[in-house]
Amino acid sequence: MANAVENPKRRALGRGLESLLPRLSATAEAPAAPPPPAVAEGTPREIPVGEIDRNPYQTRTRFDEAQLAELAASIAATGVVQPILVRPQANGRFQLIAGERRWLASQKAGKETIPAILRQVSDEQAMEMTIVENLQRTDLNPMEQARAYERLSRDFKMTQEHMAQRTGKDRASVANFLRLLRLPEQVQGKVEAGELTFGHARALLALENPETIVSAAQKVGALSMSVRQTESYVQGILNPEKRDKGKGKENKEAADPNVREAEERLTRKLGLKVHIEDKNGRGRVIIEYAKLEDFDSIFGNLLAP
Repeated sequence: MANAVENPKRRALGRGLESLLPRLSATAEAPAAPPPPAVAEGTPREIPVGEIDRNPYQTRTRFDEAQLAELAASIAATGVVQPILVRPQANGRFQLIAGERRWLASQKAGKETIPAILRQVSDEQAMEMTIVENLQRTDLNPMEQARAYERLSRDFKMTQEHMAQRTGKDRASVANFLRLLRLPEQVQGKVEAGELTFGHARALLALENPETIVSAAQKVGALSMSVRQTESYVQGILNPEKRDKGKGKENKEAADPNVREAEERLTRKLGLKVHIEDKNGRGRVIIEYAKLEDFDSIFGNLLAP
């Protein structure tokens, strides 16, 4: 009889397990809720422009406001054609890698979002990508390019050959840009502001002495010398004995770059050496020829309609 009597506690426990097991089984068999769709790396997505931070490794320091306004007008009308490149940050925001002009222009155009491609990269990779992307563009000023190459050399230990390969430039071109960093800061500022070109800067580097370079740069700017005139002027400073030779001709050329430019244009046009002697608006033009065919060429050029 005792065995036939079921323990009420045991019966209650059994009912409890039986009542739980179906629910556990149902829970195990129920399909899990699908995760939210992830945006694959490399696929453009719309990101709020206000959630993007400027790249601290950006080498560009100047933006043409007129060109930026034109881009903003284009974006307002047709949108951003090429997505920018960003990377996620720990604070939930994004950091720009490439496309700063498009990002700034989108803000000017009043856009709330901008198409962007997400990249998971380290600080070093982000800096390298930003610098290389900028160097592959054509609108960086010479000093911005020089500093970008210098940063690749300093921070990534890249050789000039490696930098040339990564940016698609010639190695000699890379070397020439790096040489610009030897210019005094005052002259670097003139190059960055567009007052002197890359060609002017290269010519001035031959002087080496910082004070002489600054003085020459001021004169080149004041007289609006061309690159060729600047080269002649620099050579006159480096070789004063040659400059003074031949009735002071080189002195005259250095002092009056317009005369020198006229001589060079006539020489290129005629294919013969041309000298201009000018004094207060009076003088003569001397054309040198070595054979009768040269004279016939001069005659034909002068009488040509």
